Amino acid sequence: MIADSSSLNSPSALPSSSQNRGTGVTNTTLSAFGSLIKLLPTGTVFVFQFVNPVLTNSGDCNATSKWLCSILLVLCGFSCAFSSFTDSYTGSDNQRHYGIVTTKGLWPSPASNTVDLSTYKLKFGDLVHAVLSLSVFAVLGLLDTNTVHCFYPGFESTQKRLLQVLPTAIGVFAGGLFMIFPNDRHGIGYPLTSDSNDTSPKSNDTTASPPQNINPNDSTTV
Repeated sequence: MIADSSSLNSPSALPSSSQNRGTGVTNTTLSAFGSLIKLLPTGTVFVFQFVNPVLTNSGDCNATSKWLCSILLVLCGFSCAFSSFTDSYTGSDNQRHYGIVTTKGLWPSPASNTVDLSTYKLKFGDLVHAVLSLSVFAVLGLLDTNTVHCFYPGFESTQKRLLQVLPTAIGVFAGGLFMIFPNDRHGIGYPLTSDSNDTSPKSNDTTASPPQNINPNDSTTV
């Protein structure tokens, strides 16, 4: 008797189905937090999404994997908060320079002969942005499929319900805070927008008068 081909393929289909389900939840997480990810440093988000599946063995982790994943979450969370206290400017050497905002201005300050770094002082809004960035990453990282399977596998059903509520709630909360404390920093890991702090020397070619054509037949004398 020849066995049914469908019965032979069913065992191998189970891991694929589980993998597809995990991938689907991951894609749902990223799409749900798509607009909120813009509040986080691009490099930090990329590192977490790339390294987390490796450290957690795609959610099937042991004690060592849990420690490594915990360290990754802490480091990425620190990076998100720290980036809120950084800024950049274009110096007199036409190069982009990054520094840490302090109560006295931006530090360190190379090539700043034409830049008033005292205007980059630490503000209360920087603390608000740091807390907000850390909160967004905490939700994103803790609701990641691999993190859920590694630390609290029984939480998967609740994870789907939270993905329907948290992005909207955090989005409204974050939008309100950014209206009160607008972010005008161009710190480490954030894309550059229109740079109002560009103090590079400008060319004066546009002010030069164009050469005038001299008529050789002009006999005007002085």
